[in-house]
Amino acid sequence: MPWWSWLLIWTVLVLGLLGMLAFFAWRLFRKLMAAGREAAALAEKAEVLSRRAEDLHERFEPAVLADAAELREQRRDRLAERAIARQARRDARVRRGRLLVDVDPATVPARFAHLLRKT
Repeated sequence: MPWWSWLLIWTVLVLGLLGMLAFFAWRLFRKLMAAGREAAALAEKAEVLSRRAEDLHERFEPAVLADAAELREQRRDRLAERAIARQARRDARVRRGRLLVDVDPATVPARFAHLLRKT
């Protein structure tokens, strides 16, 4: 092989390496810019959350200072609401279960017609 072919091969290899390094540098730059934008958005969200937390903190009233009868009434109301919600979820679960168990094949769509055929 002549000496200039080695020069050509190494030139192509070095240019390929430089191209690859430039490509990866560009990708890394874009990812860093995207990470910076996301960090700025996260900082804005954290600021909003901290403001809301301060608002909630200002409205906090310790239960120690409240009337015991009023607290008992609030607790009884919350327990009743939770019991009603729990019963509604239970009723919905029972209705779904009955639909799965008590299906009449004659009323189902045509895609279940194979269930009506006698073998």
